[in-house]
Amino acid sequence: MLAFIFGTGIGALPLTADGHHSAVPLYAGWQAGYAAAMLPVPLPVEILPVAAPWFDLAGLAVFAASGALAAAKRGQTFVTLVFFGLITGVGGGTVRDLLIGAPVFWVHDARAASVCLGVALLIWVTPERWWKDEALGWFDAVGLAAYAVYGAAKALGYGVPPVPAALMGVMTACVGGIIRDVLAGEPSILMRPELYVTAAALAAASYVGLVLVGVPLALAAVIAASAGFTLRAAAIRFHLALPAYGGRR
Repeated sequence: MLAFIFGTGIGALPLTADGHHSAVPLYAGWQAGYAAAMLPVPLPVEILPVAAPWFDLAGLAVFAASGALAAAKRGQTFVTLVFFGLITGVGGGTVRDLLIGAPVFWVHDARAASVCLGVALLIWVTPERWWKDEALGWFDAVGLAAYAVYGAAKALGYGVPPVPAALMGVMTACVGGIIRDVLAGEPSILMRPELYVTAAALAAASYVGLVLVGVPLALAAVIAASAGFTLRAAAIRFHLALPAYGGRR
């Protein structure tokens, strides 16, 4: 019966030493078929907006700059600047790719490491007064929104369901900064009340939602990134923050 279910005639099965037909090939074939069915199957590349690579590079450059500056302000060496820039720039995307089963992007694309190296070199050869914290905060807002959208889009492209795909966008935008803060000995962005992770969540969730209702990908990316940037910009300008837990009374 199993042979007919799997499309193999009994006569096609090999004989064992005692003259009986062996079902081992059927079991092996079933295992291979089941494993193949369980693997994530990437959706067509059209799920990514045309401008996706630019969103990726924009976020990468900004986060690399924030990492390199964190090292520069502590009087570190050029090697440390490069390391901080690289780990901050690619940290979130690396975790995302590992979780969704994609090739780790910066290992297969020389542009990523080159951007991080170039940004670190630029910061190394320019005076610190050029890099004001306020200006960097605005650039970071752009990178946060862009990276959140790109992370969500890539997750969707690899067949990740909508809610986890949105979370992959948040992770893409925030994990690099978390690693940077830990290495620099600063309070993590997760422990700050300011609207940072929330802005990334808004950008990623907006993109996923707009794609699900049929909005063109490029338009969805622009709207979602704009929403995330606007919320982060408002948080910077007006010092918006989420209410903290006050304990039970």
